[in-house]
This record gives sequence, structure tokens and C-alpha cells, in this order.
Amino acid sequence: MTGGRTAPRVKLAMEALVSSATAEHREFSHITPEYKAISHLCRQVRSVAEVSALLRMPLGVARVLIADMAAEGLVRVHQPQLDAGRPDVNLLERVLSGLRRL
Repeated sequence: MTGGRTAPRVKLAMEALVSSATAEHREFSHITPEYKAISHLCRQVRSVAEVSALLRMPLGVARVLIADMAAEGLVRVHQPQLDAGRPDVNLLERVLSGLRRL
């Protein structure tokens, strides 16, 4: 799935939010089944950790694939901004909301 790579091209926090950047009708014949699954799953904004859990793939693999997809413009990644070591309150609220949905 990752071509033997164990680290993503860019650092991705497990709480980073991922959204699909592709149209639903886009032709996916040239991309891997994993890319298709991530793109479909991220039509709703998901965290990297959620993608990993919902697709039952190791977190490291999900990070590599999502970073590759972001480089190709298939997904958008929204990294959390930390202010003086404190997490963003909006991020915490989104995480809590996501946990409640599970």
C-alpha cells in the first residue's frame, strides 16, 4: 500500500482533519482501492485517526496514504494549530463531537 515507506512526506497529526477534494463522479480507474476508500470516506470531514480506524489500517499506513493523496490534490488536510502548547478549543469540540457519534 505504501511502497515500503513508513513515514509520510509531511508530518500529519492523528487529529488532523481530512476532506475529499474530488468530485463524487470523478473517474477513479487509475487509483488504488485504498485511495478510493479514503476519498469516499472523507466526503465527510474525518480525522486521520478516524480514517485509520474505520478502514482498519494501521495509523502509520493511513498517514502515508493521506499525505500522498494530499500531494496529488485528492484530499485536503487541515492541521491543528497549537497556541503555546494548548490545543484549539474548536478542535477539541470537533473531536468530542466525533467521539459522541461513534
